[in-house]
Order: sequence, then structure tokens, then C-alpha cells
Amino acid sequence: MGEYIVSARKYRPSAFDAVVGQEALTTTLKNAIAAGKLAHAYLFCGPRGVGKTTCARIFAKTINCLHPSGNGEACDECESCKAFNEQRSLNIHELDAASNNSVEEIRALIEKVRIPPQVGRYKVFIIDEVHMLSTAAFNAFLKTLEEPPSYVIFILATTEKHKILPTILSRCQVYDFNRMSVQAIVNHLKFVADKEGYAYEPEALNIIAQKADGGMRDALSIFDQTVSFTGGNLTYKKVIENLNVLDYEYYFRLTDHFLKNEAAQCMLVFNEILEKGFEGSHFITGLASHLRDLLVSHDAVTLPLLEVSDSIRARYQEQSQRCTPKFLYRAIKLCSDCDLNYRASKNKRLLVEITLIQLSQLTLEDDSAGSGRSPEKSLKPLFAQPAGTVQPTTTPVNPQKPQAPVEKVASAVQDRTESYETRKSPLPDTETTERRPPKVKLGSFGPSISRLKQEIGNPADTSQPTANQVTTPAASQALKEEENYPVTGDNIRFCWNEFINLLPQEETAIAQRMKVIQPKLLKDATFEVLVDNEQVKFYMEQIARRIETHMRKQLHNRNITMTVRIAEPTEVTRITSKPQQYQAMSKRNPALQKLKETFGLELA
Repeated sequence: MGEYIVSARKYRPSAFDAVVGQEALTTTLKNAIAAGKLAHAYLFCGPRGVGKTTCARIFAKTINCLHPSGNGEACDECESCKAFNEQRSLNIHELDAASNNSVEEIRALIEKVRIPPQVGRYKVFIIDEVHMLSTAAFNAFLKTLEEPPSYVIFILATTEKHKILPTILSRCQVYDFNRMSVQAIVNHLKFVADKEGYAYEPEALNIIAQKADGGMRDALSIFDQTVSFTGGNLTYKKVIENLNVLDYEYYFRLTDHFLKNEAAQCMLVFNEILEKGFEGSHFITGLASHLRDLLVSHDAVTLPLLEVSDSIRARYQEQSQRCTPKFLYRAIKLCSDCDLNYRASKNKRLLVEITLIQLSQLTLEDDSAGSGRSPEKSLKPLFAQPAGTVQPTTTPVNPQKPQAPVEKVASAVQDRTESYETRKSPLPDTETTERRPPKVKLGSFGPSISRLKQEIGNPADTSQPTANQVTTPAASQALKEEENYPVTGDNIRFCWNEFINLLPQEETAIAQRMKVIQPKLLKDATFEVLVDNEQVKFYMEQIARRIETHMRKQLHNRNITMTVRIAEPTEVTRITSKPQQYQAMSKRNPALQKLKETFGLELA
């Protein structure tokens, strides 16, 4: 039995043409080598397992080849190529920055840079996971990276480009490697399986490619694992069993149950999935991915986004034709909400089951905008209305008709009174524990007895409205005058200051302007506000209605009116000095002058 080598190492590319999924980058590097336009520093960044270190090694081998081909590939026959293939080349140095991240290692690297190559033209330093270097190591490396000797080329590789200092990025040519597509990984796995003589199903290789998440190295590692489990016969059932992947058949079954509104069957399928050992979060994520695949299968334009085998693609297309886009949109939204709330939920199974029930009700005939996550809008009453409850009714307003003669009205009153009294039952003297029905106003069933009696008591003019129905203008004016309290200048100034204190913080500027203004009562309930200029007048007119409303409410006078006027130059005396301030204050408060004389105070 020969020595076993994992597929990731055994089938590692040794030429640019063998690199999978990075055609744009390999073409750029080959053209640069063929033209002799080589930079002194390169930065290869991208996800794990996409060929960064592999391309760095191929690049180092090719630029040192003694007889390169015209298309930028190495010959694999010269001494330099043989030394590289046998891993004994002295011109290529690999450094793992994760374990050599200190300043001392970088200083040792700088010492090696000074020694020129013995065989070949370039000395290549490949630093893997360069983002692991410390800040001090980066700073020590800056000068050498910026101006290395002509025979030195640095190739830096990293999976986390954002962690590298901008000063390092500016000194390198940056190459971004792409994630491997599922189809590219499947094609390479077919190549490896054919080379090794393994039997396989396309669906099995597709599951491996999806599980690899865009990394060829991960795909080859999973491939070796499944080969050991299946004994060289890669079938779909065995692969999903080995990788603990939920069978897509469950998702197709669930979607059929959703379309048939079979909530009970959905819960049974979910219980079967849980019994197989799958987590609810794994299930709901897979269901959302399945619905997304149905959505992209619904339109021929988005069909290339579906990364599955041809046989499964046909099933997706068939089922997607039975699903409306509206159903798919709302179903994906429900699954996404469930996934977001899953971690915080204390009853995770119930959360998933509620989501499945909502999904199975999306296609009901009476479905409305209130379904899904907002079922309260479409809820129906669960209980019948009690018999004793009186429904409110709206009686149309009829135009006034001439009233009947007094005798007819009197007879109608008598009949109504008798019928009402006969329906009344005597009340018990003691309190009862029975629930009393809600009271119903008799006014809703017709004219009241008191109104009819009032109409009978005033038979002189039955065609005119009563005093309760019409109020004369004189009475209305008297009522208004009775409600309006007298207003004084002190009351106006007090409410003015009170309004200033009630202003919010956003109106501090207006409050400061109002503090220097003294309202003046003119006559009745009208007061005047004198301002300095048009701008202040504009601001005061903006809040005049609010001031009037406040004063009318506080002083109980509806006639309070505020007027704003720009003062004449002779009306406003500007206080510019401290003596003037004192005179104005003492004029307002004579006790201030007495205080000064008593204690012998002077202005500072």
C-alpha cells in the first residue's frame, strides 16, 4: 500500500492553466510575466481555499524558470523548475505570519533580503496570513516593502484584507480572488473522481460543492471524507447521511402541503425532521433557501442563479410554476422572521410550528393583507353577541313637518304614557344579585314624554319652535357677557410671564424676546405689544394666537385680543448703562430707592 496523499495536495495545480475558477487573475499574471512587467510586491486576498497560496507558488516558480514558454507558463524541465517541484529551491521562502508575527522574525527576513539568489533571477518571499503580523512588525516591514532590492519580490496572502494597514496596501498590487462557483467545484470533483476511478451521482457532487461554501480545498476534503464513508460509490443518499444534510425531498413535500393548506401535515413533517436529529434553525434556514430557489426558478431570467443539478433543476421549475410570486415573497419573509427570532425564543419548536401554520394559510381564498405576521387584521369574532345587548341604530333626520293639532298630541301622549307604564315592572325593595341589562335611552325610540307635555302646555302657537330649541341673539349675547370676566393690566402681565415660562426649550429665543416686552392694556380686553423691528413683529404675530388662547383660558374672557405694533423712536427708551438700568428698576419698584438710602449703597 503506497503512501496516501489527500486530494487537496495530490491535485494541487502546478501551472496557471490548472487553476480553477480564477481565470481573470491567472491571465493577468501570465501576461505580466510574458511582458516582463513585474511589481516588487503583490497582495493576494480572498476567501479560504480559493488558490491564493497556490497561485503565489506558481508565480514564483514561473518567474524563476530558465526557459519559460511564450504564454507565461514554466517549462518544468530546467533546474529551477525541478528544484521547485522537489521543494528544494533556495529562491522561494514561505513565511507563516500567524506564528512569525513579531519584530524579530521580520528583522530576520530583512537580513535574508540582502542575499541575492544563487540560481534564477528573483528571490521570492511568500508571507501567508499577513494580517496576523503585529503593528510593530508591519512598521518594521514598511521600508523594505517599499524599496526592496531589484531581485526581491514579496507576495502577501490574506483572508482578511480589512485588517491590513493602509500603508501596506498602498505599496502592493492587490489581487482579489473570487469564491468558487458550485458548477466549477462540481466539474473539478468529476475530474478527480474520474482520475481515481470512483462512481458518483451528480446530485452527490452538487451537495459536496454546496457544503464547501466556495472553497476548493474544503470541497476536496469533504470529497475524501465521503469517499471513505461510501467506499468509492458516491450516492446522494449516502452523502447527505454522512454530511448531516437535510434531504431536499422534505422541502418539496412541505411546499406541496403549503399550497394545499395542510397545516397538520406540515407539523408532522417537521416532527419527522426533528426525530432525525436536525435542529430547528437548520431546518428553517434550509426552507428559506428552498423558497428562494423556487423564486429564482419562477423566471427564466433568474434561472442561472439556481445552483443545482439538472434533474433537481427540473423539479424546481415544475414546482415553481404552481407557486405565485406573492406567495413566495411572503413565505420567504415569514421564514426570515422566524430565523431572526429563533435564538431569542424560549419555545423554539412552537415558533417554527407557528411559522409553518402561517405558511400553510397564505393561499387561503379569504386571505387578505392581514395574514402572515399580522393576523389581527383578519380575525373573525369567536362568540355570538348576547341576546340582551341592544345594537346602536342611527335614525335618519327627517325634515320638519307641521305638527298635529293639540288634541291629537295629547291623545298620543296619553297612549304612550299608558303603554310605557304598563310595561314597567315593580322593583324589588331589596337588592338583587342579577345582572341588569344595559340602560336604553327612550329618546332613541321617539320623542320624549316631557317634550310632548311641554308642547301641549303651550298650545297657542304649535308651529313655532320652543324656547329650549331656539335662543335669541340678545340672550346669547347676555350669556357671553356673563361668562367674560373683567381684565386688568396686571392680569395681562401675569399671564404674559406665565406663558413665557411655559414655552419649550426649542423656543428659548422667543422667550428671551418676550421677557423685554411689557404688554399694555388698551381698552376692554385688547392689549398691545410694542416691538423694535419687523423681524420681532413677525415672530410675535406667529405666536399671537397661542398667547390669546392661553390668556382667554386663564382669565376666563373670550374677547381678549392681542395687537402687535412697531414702536416709534420716542416710545422706546433703550437702556444702555447701569445708572439707566437702576433708574428704570427704581421707577418700577420705589422700595429699591429706599433700600439704597437705608444702607448707603452705591452703584459699582
